[in-house]
Amino acid sequence: MVDECAASQPTADSRGERHGSTASAARRPADRGRRDVRLLWLTNAVDGLGTQTSGVVFPLLLLHLGHSPAVAGVFASAAALTGVALGPLVAVPADRGHRRRIMIASAVLAAAAMAGLAIAAAQGRTSLRILVALALTERLCAVTYEAAARGALAHLVALPDELPRVAAGIQTGDQVALVAGPALGGVLFQLARPLPFLADTLSYAVTALGVRAIRTPVDEPRGERGPRPGVLGTLRAVPGDVGAGLALVARSAVLRLVVTWTSVASGVVTLLSFTVLFVLGAHGGTAATGLVLAASGAAGLLGSLLSVRVVRRFGARRALMTATWLLIVPTAALTAADGPWAFGAAFAGLCVLVPVITVVLSSAAIAATPRETQSRAGAVIGSAAALAAAGAPAAAAVLVAEAGPRAPALLCTVAVVVLAGYTHAAARRTLTPATADGTRRPGHATGPSTGKERQP
Repeated sequence: MVDECAASQPTADSRGERHGSTASAARRPADRGRRDVRLLWLTNAVDGLGTQTSGVVFPLLLLHLGHSPAVAGVFASAAALTGVALGPLVAVPADRGHRRRIMIASAVLAAAAMAGLAIAAAQGRTSLRILVALALTERLCAVTYEAAARGALAHLVALPDELPRVAAGIQTGDQVALVAGPALGGVLFQLARPLPFLADTLSYAVTALGVRAIRTPVDEPRGERGPRPGVLGTLRAVPGDVGAGLALVARSAVLRLVVTWTSVASGVVTLLSFTVLFVLGAHGGTAATGLVLAASGAAGLLGSLLSVRVVRRFGARRALMTATWLLIVPTAALTAADGPWAFGAAFAGLCVLVPVITVVLSSAAIAATPRETQSRAGAVIGSAAALAAAGAPAAAAVLVAEAGPRAPALLCTVAVVVLAGYTHAAARRTLTPATADGTRRPGHATGPSTGKERQP
Protein backbone atom coordinates (compact mmCIF):
# COMPACT_ATOMS: atom_id res chain seq x y z
CA MET A 1 0.00 0.00 0.00
CA VAL A 2 2.81 2.36 0.86
CA ASP A 3 4.44 1.52 -2.44
CA GLU A 4 1.19 2.16 -4.31
CA CYS A 5 0.74 5.58 -2.62
CA ALA A 6 4.33 6.43 -3.39
CA ALA A 7 3.73 5.58 -7.00
CA SER A 8 0.48 7.54 -7.27
CA GLN A 9 1.73 10.78 -5.71
CA PRO A 10 5.01 12.36 -6.90
CA THR A 11 7.66 12.56 -4.26
CA ALA A 12 10.28 15.29 -4.09
CA ASP A 13 12.72 13.01 -5.89
CA SER A 14 10.25 12.14 -8.64
CA ARG A 15 9.28 15.81 -9.07
CA GLY A 16 12.97 16.64 -9.38
CA GLU A 17 13.39 13.91 -11.95
CA ARG A 18 10.42 15.21 -13.94
CA HIS A 19 11.70 18.77 -13.73
CA GLY A 20 15.13 17.59 -14.84
CA SER A 21 13.68 15.59 -17.72
CA THR A 22 11.54 18.58 -18.78
CA ALA A 23 14.54 20.89 -18.69
CA SER A 24 16.57 18.32 -20.58
CA ALA A 25 13.82 18.02 -23.18
CA ALA A 26 13.73 21.80 -23.55
CA ARG A 27 17.48 21.90 -24.01
CA ARG A 28 17.48 19.23 -26.70
CA PRO A 29 15.89 21.35 -29.48
CA ALA A 30 18.25 24.23 -28.68
CA ASP A 31 21.26 21.87 -28.72
CA ARG A 32 20.04 20.36 -31.97
CA GLY A 33 19.61 23.83 -33.46
CA ARG A 34 23.16 24.83 -32.52
CA ARG A 35 24.49 21.59 -33.99
CA ASP A 36 22.56 22.14 -37.20
CA VAL A 37 23.77 25.74 -37.48
CA ARG A 38 27.35 24.48 -37.21
CA LEU A 39 26.57 21.92 -39.91
CA LEU A 40 25.20 24.69 -42.12
CA TRP A 41 28.35 26.74 -41.52
CA LEU A 42 30.51 23.74 -42.43
CA THR A 43 28.59 22.83 -45.58
CA ASN A 44 28.53 26.47 -46.70
CA ALA A 45 32.30 26.86 -46.20
CA VAL A 46 33.14 23.54 -47.89
CA ASP A 47 30.78 24.27 -50.77
CA GLY A 48 32.25 27.75 -51.24
CA LEU A 49 35.81 26.44 -51.06
CA GLY A 50 35.14 23.87 -53.76
CA THR A 51 33.39 26.40 -55.98
CA GLN A 52 36.24 28.91 -55.69
CA THR A 53 38.80 26.15 -56.26
CA SER A 54 37.30 24.97 -59.55
CA GLY A 55 35.82 28.26 -60.73
CA VAL A 56 39.14 30.05 -60.91
CA VAL A 57 40.75 27.34 -63.08
CA PHE A 58 37.97 26.55 -65.54
CA PRO A 59 38.93 29.50 -67.79
CA LEU A 60 42.53 28.29 -67.54
CA LEU A 61 41.43 24.84 -68.66
CA LEU A 62 39.72 26.32 -71.71
CA LEU A 63 42.84 28.31 -72.56
CA HIS A 64 45.12 25.28 -72.10
CA LEU A 65 42.90 23.33 -74.48
CA GLY A 66 43.36 26.00 -77.15
CA HIS A 67 40.18 28.03 -76.79
CA SER A 68 40.14 31.83 -76.86
CA PRO A 69 39.54 34.17 -73.89
CA ALA A 70 36.31 35.26 -75.60
CA VAL A 71 34.92 31.75 -75.14
CA ALA A 72 35.57 31.91 -71.40
CA GLY A 73 33.95 35.35 -71.24
CA VAL A 74 30.84 34.24 -73.10
CA PHE A 75 30.50 31.23 -70.79
CA ALA A 76 30.79 33.42 -67.67
CA SER A 77 28.13 35.83 -68.94
CA ALA A 78 25.78 33.03 -69.97
CA ALA A 79 26.11 31.30 -66.60
CA ALA A 80 25.51 34.55 -64.71
CA LEU A 81 22.43 35.57 -66.70
CA THR A 82 20.94 32.08 -66.60
CA GLY A 83 21.43 32.02 -62.84
CA VAL A 84 19.63 35.35 -62.50
CA ALA A 85 16.58 33.89 -64.22
CA LEU A 86 16.73 30.49 -62.52
CA GLY A 87 17.01 31.67 -58.90
CA PRO A 88 13.45 33.02 -58.45
CA LEU A 89 11.99 29.99 -60.27
CA VAL A 90 13.74 27.45 -58.04
CA ALA A 91 12.73 29.39 -54.94
CA VAL A 92 9.06 28.52 -55.53
CA PRO A 93 9.26 24.73 -54.97
CA ALA A 94 11.77 25.33 -52.17
CA ASP A 95 9.22 27.45 -50.30
CA ARG A 96 6.50 24.90 -51.06
CA GLY A 97 8.00 22.06 -49.04
CA HIS A 98 10.80 20.71 -51.25
CA ARG A 99 13.73 22.67 -49.80
CA ARG A 100 15.79 19.79 -48.40
CA ARG A 101 15.23 17.62 -51.48
CA ILE A 102 16.28 20.44 -53.80
CA MET A 103 19.41 21.19 -51.78
CA ILE A 104 20.53 17.56 -51.71
CA ALA A 105 19.63 16.81 -55.34
CA SER A 106 21.36 19.93 -56.68
CA ALA A 107 24.53 19.13 -54.70
CA VAL A 108 24.57 15.53 -55.97
CA LEU A 109 24.02 16.60 -59.59
CA ALA A 110 26.73 19.27 -59.28
CA ALA A 111 29.12 16.62 -57.92
CA ALA A 112 28.39 14.46 -60.97
CA ALA A 113 29.04 17.40 -63.31
CA MET A 114 32.34 18.18 -61.59
CA ALA A 115 33.38 14.53 -61.79
CA GLY A 116 32.67 14.68 -65.52
CA LEU A 117 34.82 17.80 -65.84
CA ALA A 118 37.65 16.06 -63.98
CA ILE A 119 37.49 13.16 -66.45
CA ALA A 120 37.38 15.60 -69.37
CA ALA A 121 40.38 17.51 -68.02
CA ALA A 122 42.32 14.26 -67.67
CA GLN A 123 41.58 13.21 -71.24
CA GLY A 124 42.48 16.60 -72.70
CA ARG A 125 40.57 16.10 -75.96
CA THR A 126 36.97 16.68 -74.91
CA SER A 127 34.88 18.88 -77.19
CA LEU A 128 34.09 22.43 -76.15
CA ARG A 129 30.38 21.66 -76.20
CA ILE A 130 30.73 18.95 -73.56
CA LEU A 131 33.02 21.07 -71.38
CA VAL A 132 30.63 24.02 -71.41
CA ALA A 133 27.61 21.78 -70.82
CA LEU A 134 29.22 20.22 -67.75
CA ALA A 135 30.39 23.55 -66.34
CA LEU A 136 27.03 25.19 -66.99
CA THR A 137 25.25 22.28 -65.29
CA GLU A 138 27.42 22.79 -62.20
CA ARG A 139 26.75 26.54 -62.18
CA LEU A 140 22.99 26.08 -62.50
CA CYS A 141 23.02 23.47 -59.73
CA ALA A 142 24.96 25.91 -57.55
CA VAL A 143 22.36 28.61 -58.19
CA THR A 144 19.59 26.11 -57.42
CA TYR A 145 21.23 25.10 -54.15
CA GLU A 146 21.78 28.71 -53.11
CA ALA A 147 18.18 29.69 -53.89
CA ALA A 148 16.82 26.81 -51.81
CA ALA A 149 19.31 27.29 -48.97
CA ARG A 150 18.35 30.94 -48.44
CA GLY A 151 15.19 29.90 -46.64
CA ALA A 152 16.87 27.33 -44.38
CA LEU A 153 18.47 29.83 -42.04
CA ALA A 154 15.18 31.11 -40.62
CA HIS A 155 14.25 27.54 -39.64
CA LEU A 156 17.55 26.81 -37.89
CA VAL A 157 17.79 29.93 -35.72
CA ALA A 158 15.88 29.22 -32.51
CA LEU A 159 16.59 32.54 -30.76
CA PRO A 160 16.02 35.74 -32.76
CA ASP A 161 19.00 37.56 -31.25
CA GLU A 162 21.25 34.82 -32.65
CA LEU A 163 20.63 35.97 -36.23
CA PRO A 164 23.67 38.30 -36.45
CA ARG A 165 25.99 35.60 -35.08
CA VAL A 166 24.67 32.96 -37.47
CA ALA A 167 24.81 35.34 -40.44
CA ALA A 168 28.38 36.26 -39.49
CA GLY A 169 29.31 32.56 -39.48
CA ILE A 170 28.02 32.23 -43.03
CA GLN A 171 29.94 35.35 -44.05
CA THR A 172 33.14 34.05 -42.45
CA GLY A 173 32.89 30.79 -44.38
CA ASP A 174 32.40 32.73 -47.60
CA GLN A 175 35.48 34.84 -46.92
CA VAL A 176 37.64 31.82 -46.04
CA ALA A 177 36.60 30.20 -49.31
CA LEU A 178 37.28 33.41 -51.21
CA VAL A 179 40.79 33.66 -49.75
CA ALA A 180 41.83 30.02 -49.88
CA GLY A 181 39.91 28.72 -52.89
CA PRO A 182 41.69 30.48 -55.78
CA ALA A 183 45.12 29.74 -54.32
CA LEU A 184 44.22 26.09 -53.76
CA GLY A 185 42.79 25.85 -57.26
CA GLY A 186 45.96 27.27 -58.80
CA VAL A 187 48.20 24.88 -56.88
CA LEU A 188 46.09 21.82 -57.70
CA PHE A 189 45.87 22.80 -61.36
CA GLN A 190 49.64 23.00 -61.55
CA LEU A 191 49.93 19.52 -60.04
CA ALA A 192 47.33 17.97 -62.33
CA ARG A 193 44.47 19.47 -64.32
CA PRO A 194 41.72 17.21 -62.93
CA LEU A 195 42.53 17.90 -59.25
CA PRO A 196 40.58 21.19 -58.78
CA PHE A 197 37.47 19.58 -60.24
CA LEU A 198 37.91 16.48 -58.09
CA ALA A 199 38.17 18.77 -55.06
CA ASP A 200 34.89 20.44 -56.03
CA THR A 201 33.30 17.01 -56.54
CA LEU A 202 34.27 16.11 -52.99
CA SER A 203 32.98 19.44 -51.66
CA TYR A 204 29.56 18.87 -53.22
CA ALA A 205 29.43 15.35 -51.79
CA VAL A 206 30.20 16.73 -48.32
CA THR A 207 27.53 19.40 -48.85
CA ALA A 208 24.88 16.82 -49.73
CA LEU A 209 25.76 14.70 -46.69
CA GLY A 210 25.81 17.77 -44.46
CA VAL A 211 22.34 18.88 -45.54
CA ARG A 212 21.04 15.35 -45.06
CA ALA A 213 22.49 15.32 -41.53
CA ILE A 214 20.62 18.48 -40.48
CA ARG A 215 17.87 17.30 -38.14
CA THR A 216 15.89 20.52 -37.78
CA PRO A 217 13.03 20.70 -40.31
CA VAL A 218 13.90 23.27 -42.98
CA ASP A 219 10.44 23.27 -44.56
CA GLU A 220 7.20 24.72 -43.26
CA PRO A 221 5.00 22.22 -41.38
CA ARG A 222 2.36 20.72 -43.67
CA GLY A 223 -0.46 22.39 -41.75
CA GLU A 224 1.03 25.88 -42.16
CA ARG A 225 1.50 25.66 -45.93
CA GLY A 226 -1.50 23.52 -46.84
CA PRO A 227 -1.43 20.25 -48.77
CA ARG A 228 1.57 19.66 -51.00
CA PRO A 229 0.41 20.47 -54.57
CA GLY A 230 2.63 17.98 -56.39
CA VAL A 231 4.92 18.62 -59.33
CA LEU A 232 2.29 19.88 -61.78
CA GLY A 233 0.64 22.05 -59.16
CA THR A 234 3.98 23.56 -58.22
CA LEU A 235 4.81 24.29 -61.87
CA ARG A 236 1.44 25.95 -62.40
CA ALA A 237 2.02 28.09 -59.32
CA VAL A 238 5.48 29.31 -60.41
CA PRO A 239 4.44 32.52 -62.23
CA GLY A 240 2.14 33.64 -59.45
CA ASP A 241 4.62 32.78 -56.71
CA VAL A 242 7.50 34.56 -58.48
CA GLY A 243 5.26 37.61 -58.76
CA ALA A 244 4.42 37.28 -55.07
CA GLY A 245 8.13 37.33 -54.24
CA LEU A 246 8.62 40.48 -56.30
CA ALA A 247 5.60 42.10 -54.67
CA LEU A 248 6.83 41.17 -51.19
CA VAL A 249 10.16 42.90 -51.77
CA ALA A 250 8.46 45.91 -53.37
CA ARG A 251 6.05 46.37 -50.44
CA SER A 252 8.54 45.85 -47.61
CA ALA A 253 10.50 48.94 -46.58
CA VAL A 254 13.22 46.76 -45.05
CA LEU A 255 13.56 44.54 -48.12
CA ARG A 256 13.62 47.59 -50.41
CA LEU A 257 16.56 48.88 -48.38
CA VAL A 258 18.30 45.49 -48.62
CA VAL A 259 17.80 45.09 -52.37
CA THR A 260 18.85 48.67 -53.09
CA TRP A 261 21.99 48.45 -50.97
CA THR A 262 23.08 45.05 -52.26
CA SER A 263 22.44 45.96 -55.90
CA VAL A 264 24.36 49.24 -55.79
CA ALA A 265 27.20 47.74 -53.75
CA SER A 266 27.44 44.71 -56.04
CA GLY A 267 27.75 46.93 -59.09
CA VAL A 268 30.29 49.22 -57.40
CA VAL A 269 32.55 46.45 -56.09
CA THR A 270 32.49 44.57 -59.40
CA LEU A 271 33.21 47.74 -61.37
CA LEU A 272 36.13 48.62 -59.11
CA SER A 273 37.49 45.06 -59.17
CA PHE A 274 37.61 44.92 -62.95
CA THR A 275 39.08 48.41 -63.07
CA VAL A 276 42.00 47.25 -60.94
CA LEU A 277 42.32 44.13 -63.09
CA PHE A 278 42.47 46.20 -66.29
CA VAL A 279 44.78 48.88 -64.91
CA LEU A 280 47.31 46.53 -63.30
CA GLY A 281 46.97 43.86 -65.97
CA ALA A 282 47.81 46.35 -68.72
CA HIS A 283 51.27 46.69 -67.19
CA GLY A 284 51.84 42.97 -66.73
CA GLY A 285 50.91 43.09 -63.08
CA THR A 286 49.89 39.50 -62.40
CA ALA A 287 51.70 39.51 -59.05
CA ALA A 288 50.31 42.97 -58.27
CA THR A 289 46.77 41.78 -58.96
CA GLY A 290 47.40 38.84 -56.63
CA LEU A 291 48.53 41.25 -53.93
CA VAL A 292 45.30 43.23 -54.22
CA LEU A 293 43.21 40.04 -54.09
CA ALA A 294 45.11 38.75 -51.07
CA ALA A 295 44.73 42.03 -49.18
CA SER A 296 41.03 42.17 -50.01
CA GLY A 297 40.43 38.59 -48.90
CA ALA A 298 42.33 38.99 -45.64
CA ALA A 299 40.48 42.22 -44.84
CA GLY A 300 37.14 40.60 -45.64
CA LEU A 301 37.91 37.70 -43.33
CA LEU A 302 38.88 40.11 -40.54
CA GLY A 303 35.68 42.07 -41.07
CA SER A 304 33.61 38.88 -40.88
CA LEU A 305 35.25 37.83 -37.61
CA LEU A 306 34.66 41.26 -36.05
CA SER A 307 31.21 41.95 -37.48
CA VAL A 308 29.14 40.46 -34.65
CA ARG A 309 31.09 42.36 -32.00
CA VAL A 310 30.69 45.60 -33.94
CA VAL A 311 26.95 45.09 -34.40
CA ARG A 312 26.38 44.20 -30.75
CA ARG A 313 28.60 47.04 -29.53
CA PHE A 314 27.04 49.82 -31.59
CA GLY A 315 23.66 48.41 -32.56
CA ALA A 316 22.64 47.22 -36.01
CA ARG A 317 21.21 50.49 -37.29
CA ARG A 318 24.19 52.61 -36.22
CA ALA A 319 26.65 50.01 -37.53
CA LEU A 320 24.91 49.97 -40.91
CA MET A 321 24.78 53.74 -41.30
CA THR A 322 28.32 54.35 -40.04
CA ALA A 323 29.90 51.59 -42.14
CA THR A 324 28.13 52.81 -45.28
CA TRP A 325 29.37 56.38 -44.76
CA LEU A 326 32.89 55.05 -44.13
CA LEU A 327 32.83 53.24 -47.49
CA ILE A 328 33.28 56.65 -49.11
CA VAL A 329 36.87 56.89 -47.81
CA PRO A 330 38.41 53.83 -49.52
CA THR A 331 36.30 54.35 -52.64
CA ALA A 332 37.53 57.93 -52.97
CA ALA A 333 41.09 56.77 -52.27
CA LEU A 334 40.92 54.63 -55.41
CA THR A 335 40.61 57.79 -57.51
CA ALA A 336 44.20 58.64 -56.52
CA ALA A 337 45.64 55.10 -56.37
CA ASP A 338 48.51 54.53 -58.79
CA GLY A 339 50.13 51.29 -57.70
CA PRO A 340 49.39 47.85 -56.26
CA TRP A 341 50.01 48.91 -52.66
CA ALA A 342 47.58 51.82 -52.92
CA PHE A 343 44.98 49.66 -54.66
CA GLY A 344 45.46 46.92 -52.07
CA ALA A 345 45.07 49.29 -49.12
CA ALA A 346 41.92 50.87 -50.58
CA PHE A 347 40.34 47.51 -51.36
CA ALA A 348 41.22 46.25 -47.89
CA GLY A 349 39.35 49.23 -46.47
CA LEU A 350 36.31 48.36 -48.56
CA CYS A 351 36.37 44.67 -47.71
CA VAL A 352 36.75 45.12 -43.95
CA LEU A 353 33.56 47.23 -43.85
CA VAL A 354 31.29 45.24 -46.15
CA PRO A 355 30.87 42.17 -43.85
CA VAL A 356 29.49 44.37 -41.06
CA ILE A 357 26.84 45.72 -43.42
CA THR A 358 26.12 42.26 -44.82
CA VAL A 359 25.45 40.84 -41.35
CA VAL A 360 23.02 43.65 -40.53
CA LEU A 361 21.14 43.43 -43.82
CA SER A 362 21.01 39.61 -43.80
CA SER A 363 19.56 39.58 -40.29
CA ALA A 364 17.06 42.32 -41.14
CA ALA A 365 15.92 40.55 -44.31
CA ILE A 366 15.37 37.24 -42.51
CA ALA A 367 13.47 38.90 -39.67
CA ALA A 368 11.29 40.91 -42.08
CA THR A 369 10.34 38.00 -44.35
CA PRO A 370 7.72 35.34 -43.58
CA ARG A 371 9.33 31.92 -43.33
CA GLU A 372 7.19 30.52 -46.13
CA THR A 373 8.58 33.10 -48.60
CA GLN A 374 12.23 33.25 -47.48
CA SER A 375 13.66 31.68 -50.64
CA ARG A 376 11.54 33.76 -53.01
CA ALA A 377 12.47 37.04 -51.35
CA GLY A 378 16.13 36.03 -51.16
CA ALA A 379 16.15 35.01 -54.82
CA VAL A 380 14.75 38.38 -55.88
CA ILE A 381 17.45 40.18 -53.88
CA GLY A 382 20.19 37.92 -55.21
CA SER A 383 19.03 38.27 -58.81
CA ALA A 384 18.91 42.06 -58.55
CA ALA A 385 22.48 42.13 -57.21
CA ALA A 386 23.67 39.76 -59.95
CA LEU A 387 22.05 41.90 -62.64
CA ALA A 388 23.73 45.01 -61.25
CA ALA A 389 27.09 43.26 -61.40
CA ALA A 390 26.55 41.72 -64.84
CA GLY A 391 27.24 44.92 -66.77
CA ALA A 392 30.10 46.11 -64.57
CA PRO A 393 32.99 44.42 -66.45
CA ALA A 394 31.97 45.97 -69.77
CA ALA A 395 31.38 49.33 -68.11
CA ALA A 396 34.83 49.22 -66.50
CA ALA A 397 36.48 48.47 -69.84
CA VAL A 398 34.68 51.34 -71.59
CA LEU A 399 35.38 53.85 -68.81
CA VAL A 400 39.07 52.97 -68.56
CA ALA A 401 39.49 53.14 -72.34
CA GLU A 402 37.47 56.30 -72.97
CA ALA A 403 37.78 58.37 -69.79
CA GLY A 404 40.94 57.10 -68.12
CA PRO A 405 41.74 54.75 -65.22
CA ARG A 406 40.40 57.11 -62.54
CA ALA A 407 36.94 57.53 -64.05
CA PRO A 408 35.39 54.30 -62.66
CA ALA A 409 36.52 55.12 -59.10
CA LEU A 410 35.14 58.65 -59.42
CA LEU A 411 31.80 57.35 -60.64
CA CYS A 412 31.71 54.78 -57.83
CA THR A 413 32.52 57.44 -55.22
CA VAL A 414 29.49 59.45 -56.33
CA ALA A 415 27.35 56.30 -56.22
CA VAL A 416 28.53 55.43 -52.69
CA VAL A 417 27.82 58.98 -51.46
CA VAL A 418 24.26 58.73 -52.79
CA LEU A 419 23.91 55.21 -51.34
CA ALA A 420 25.12 56.40 -47.93
CA GLY A 421 22.57 59.21 -47.89
CA TYR A 422 19.77 56.87 -48.91
CA THR A 423 20.83 54.21 -46.38
CA HIS A 424 20.99 56.77 -43.56
CA ALA A 425 17.47 58.02 -44.27
CA ALA A 426 15.96 54.60 -44.94
CA ALA A 427 17.58 52.94 -41.91
CA ARG A 428 16.28 55.64 -39.58
CA ARG A 429 12.76 55.10 -40.91
CA THR A 430 12.64 51.33 -41.17
CA LEU A 431 15.24 49.60 -38.98
CA THR A 432 13.91 49.25 -35.46
CA PRO A 433 15.62 46.98 -32.92
CA ALA A 434 13.09 44.29 -33.85
CA THR A 435 13.95 44.32 -37.55
CA ALA A 436 17.63 45.24 -37.39
CA ASP A 437 18.99 43.35 -34.40
CA GLY A 438 17.00 40.20 -35.00
CA THR A 439 14.93 40.47 -31.82
CA ARG A 440 11.81 39.80 -33.86
CA ARG A 441 11.24 36.08 -34.32
CA PRO A 442 12.83 35.21 -37.69
CA GLY A 443 10.27 34.58 -40.37
CA HIS A 444 7.31 35.64 -38.22
CA ALA A 445 7.13 39.29 -39.17
CA THR A 446 3.93 38.84 -41.08
CA GLY A 447 1.55 41.22 -39.41
CA PRO A 448 0.79 44.78 -40.44
CA SER A 449 3.49 47.33 -39.72
CA THR A 450 3.35 50.76 -38.20
CA GLY A 451 4.73 52.31 -41.38
CA LYS A 452 8.12 52.85 -39.73
CA GLU A 453 9.19 49.23 -39.99
CA ARG A 454 8.73 46.77 -42.79
CA GLN A 455 5.59 46.31 -44.83
CA PRO A 456 4.18 42.76 -45.08
